[in-house]
Amino acid sequence: MREIVQGAPGVTLDRQAYTTEFYGLYREMEGVLWKLERAQHFHEPYSPSWVAWSEGDWDRAMELIEESAGEIAADVPDSVELRRLRIAERPLTAYLRWELQVLKARARAGERTRVLDAGAVRHLERAGPLPEILILSRDLMYEVRYDDVGAHLGGRRIVEREVIAACLAELETLYDQADALDPWLTEATPSPPVFGPSSPSR
Repeated sequence: MREIVQGAPGVTLDRQAYTTEFYGLYREMEGVLWKLERAQHFHEPYSPSWVAWSEGDWDRAMELIEESAGEIAADVPDSVELRRLRIAERPLTAYLRWELQVLKARARAGERTRVLDAGAVRHLERAGPLPEILILSRDLMYEVRYDDVGAHLGGRRIVEREVIAACLAELETLYDQADALDPWLTEATPSPPVFGPSSPSR
């Protein structure tokens, strides 16, 4: 999948342009939205809960997730079935332990998240990790772009139907193999962030 996506022609959008374009389409779409998440850490200073977690305050981070229930629900419109496939390395990173709590809240709002052990995709990653992608339809997908510390850079719009079909087929197969969210939540015990030379830093 990585080679297919990276080799596909596309239009690169900066963060502002991508966000405006994607959410404009997302609010109007109907049907299934597919999301593949592969990175084990994202830099999310725009999330109050992430900030609290990154400062070592797990309890406050959890409170802020609960307080944002209305905002989360508004981000999962009734017209869209959002199917997220979260690839997880074991042992879980501190970030992923936090993110699974966010995904739990999003599941309550109607998002359909499944989690797949990274070992199940090793055969697809000989050339590098799977890309971060969003598939809105058979005519449109985005490769979501991040820097080395997991900060969002924007996206790349891809409209090649053959590329999208190949990615969708692979994503559907992996989603069918994945676990429900609940078993992974038992592993997501509180864990403070660790920032150092080999880890993303704030």
